[in-house]
Amino acid sequence: MKLVFLEPLGVPGDRLMQMAKDKLGDRVEIVAYDNRVEDPKTLIERSCDADIVVLSNFPYRKEVISACPKLKMICVAFTGVDHVDVDYCRERGITVCNCAGYSTVAVADLVFGMVIALGRRIIACDRVVRQGGTKNGLVGWELEGHTFGVVGTGAIGLRVARIAAAFGCRVLAYSRTKKQVEGVEYVDLDTLLRESDIVSLHVPQTAATVGMIGERELSLMKPSAILINTARGPIVDSKALAKALTDGKIAGAGIDVFEVEPPVATDHPLFSAPNVVATPHVAFATAESMVKRAVIVMDNIDCYLNGKPQNVIC
Repeated sequence: MKLVFLEPLGVPGDRLMQMAKDKLGDRVEIVAYDNRVEDPKTLIERSCDADIVVLSNFPYRKEVISACPKLKMICVAFTGVDHVDVDYCRERGITVCNCAGYSTVAVADLVFGMVIALGRRIIACDRVVRQGGTKNGLVGWELEGHTFGVVGTGAIGLRVARIAAAFGCRVLAYSRTKKQVEGVEYVDLDTLLRESDIVSLHVPQTAATVGMIGERELSLMKPSAILINTARGPIVDSKALAKALTDGKIAGAGIDVFEVEPPVATDHPLFSAPNVVATPHVAFATAESMVKRAVIVMDNIDCYLNGKPQNVIC
């Protein structure tokens, strides 16, 4: 059985290979590519005789999968799988697994990095002090006593909620599934948007969540509120958000995800809007999370080879 790592997974190649050998032994022949290539032709060349492939977040569609007759398993080294043609895999009987959980800590950390950067005006303060300025006009606010709204209470959303509570925030949540969590009050989405000082998004990208936060939803938020999106770009209408920021309808935004994977066009509307902290889809990526991810990948493949697949999407 042939296992192909279609790209590096954020850990040194020799360590990745050793992890694979330690977990999988001689049950698979391993090929690992040390660069990330996304064009379908190259992906077909790399995948065509593989039984199992591992990839993170680049598109892996029917055009490629249909050219891989031996393919039995796709291990997605990522939480979301919207970039993989899951419906076609289901038709073919190809097992698709993800690596949910590896980035929970990393994403939650960045959420609060963004919140504090916006609340304490860190970027503006850095710019001003380098120019010989003072704190005039740059006095920020504390998290304690504010209302923190969490949209989506999966593992990441719940961690964010608990950290917000530890900061002394009132925590509101909106989710399809309500959970009994101390210090978290579930409300409808409109109520959350109206009452929250910080709104943090943690829902997957689905047909139901694309455009979830648009002009109407932004109009419900407080003029002093900030929006954080470390989930998926299409969940938020970027043009509507840029306009809301420019018009002073809300006070700021922290954005890690866009409609496309970085590099993002330099004329993106959010880049000219005020009070935006933007990062290039980096929330999931820490030295620790990359190792956690690789461990889950090996466990997923080991379980599949043992006939008991885990983290199964289809």
